[in-house]
Amino acid sequence: MGITPSVAIVGRPNVGKSTLFNRLLRQRKAIVHDQPGVTRDRIIGQMELDDQGSVVLVDTGGLVPGDDLLGLNQQVLLAVEESDLLIFVVDGKEGLAPADETVWQALRAYSKPSILVVNKADTRAAQEGYFEFYRLGFDKQILVSAEHALGIGDLHDAIAEMLPPAVEAEEIDAPHLAIVGRPNVGKSSLLNRMLGENRALVSPVPGTTRDPIDTLLTSDGEEYLLIDTAGIRRRSQVSGAPEELAVMMARRQLDRADVALLVIDASQGITSGDLAIAGTAWELGRPSVVLVNKWDLLDEKSRERLDETSQRLEELLASPPRVNISALTGRGVEKVLPAAAALLSLLETRPGTSELNRILAAAVARHRAPHLAGKPWKLKYATQVSSAPPTFVVFANRRLPRQAPYRRYLENFLRRELGLWGIPIRLVIRTQ
Repeated sequence: MGITPSVAIVGRPNVGKSTLFNRLLRQRKAIVHDQPGVTRDRIIGQMELDDQGSVVLVDTGGLVPGDDLLGLNQQVLLAVEESDLLIFVVDGKEGLAPADETVWQALRAYSKPSILVVNKADTRAAQEGYFEFYRLGFDKQILVSAEHALGIGDLHDAIAEMLPPAVEAEEIDAPHLAIVGRPNVGKSSLLNRMLGENRALVSPVPGTTRDPIDTLLTSDGEEYLLIDTAGIRRRSQVSGAPEELAVMMARRQLDRADVALLVIDASQGITSGDLAIAGTAWELGRPSVVLVNKWDLLDEKSRERLDETSQRLEELLASPPRVNISALTGRGVEKVLPAAAALLSLLETRPGTSELNRILAAAVARHRAPHLAGKPWKLKYATQVSSAPPTFVVFANRRLPRQAPYRRYLENFLRRELGLWGIPIRLVIRTQ
């Protein structure tokens, strides 16, 4: 299983980075404004490349030479460090500015493959001044207009050409378990406790661990490959900032995993960052074991409050297994692998075709299907096409929208009847 490559769009403020980000994604996701510094938080999207799968695209705030009172430069540089390719954007209409040279000097130290994008190709100034940007020393330089989609095809080709070869994980015939979670929730401490040795550096300073760590663990005669998502770091304290980088790094490790070990800090409760990482695992079809770390530090009232606030996570992950642990003392850690093994077994569920159709017929009989465009939706038959996660093709007289409540009803009915708690279910509805 390969790791999805990451591409960061960087440059000084107000050169068109967010407009280019939206253009490459073919959707309006980043805020576009002519006021410098609007994009303060990294925004993550997934871009499809012809014949090369997808890449993670990161829109960053503008790098500002000199004082950085809000810590924004640090956030950009973290994104740079985590990326496989940089797109450095300059304003062709304004020409080569001293700030461009200063910012590029800071980025060159990271020795990342880079493409120079001279934006605003629709202006005469950009067309006539294009060659002055060769002073920056890029091997690949492209003239584009992010606003008018000029040169975007050439940029797509350049990205595909300059991305480093996909990093393939060594083929190890053992279930892959990714230890994921927000920074400083105890992931490395858990890894060390599970291994019984100090395999990963542990420190109370968020972001101490740097590179992902893969370790083969044997327990009760069974082998597991533990993937420690050590690259997940804490963002600086920018007001209202989502933990986009944590989600990006979790996604890259979950791409390689069969099951997620989602570590939650009990003392902080369920946060938006926890929910974002859980949602990423679910979206990728990876079930999660929820590990509530530092449980022993809570009093009875705090434990009750945590249980009450866990409902959204329970709903998001379809009642996943939960283990209350202390990575520091080892309490409950012996239950982690059995919980993961149970999910691995459920992932391989394959009911017979007759049983599957009986269950779905019972679902339709219990709750009448909706009318679409004035006609009732009718189930014909269903079959399972794959497992991990269980994927079913349902043939009907018409499709159901992806977000249709009835589609979710059918998924939940199947989950309940087959006992697939905590398991993502895929329904593919085809007409016949």
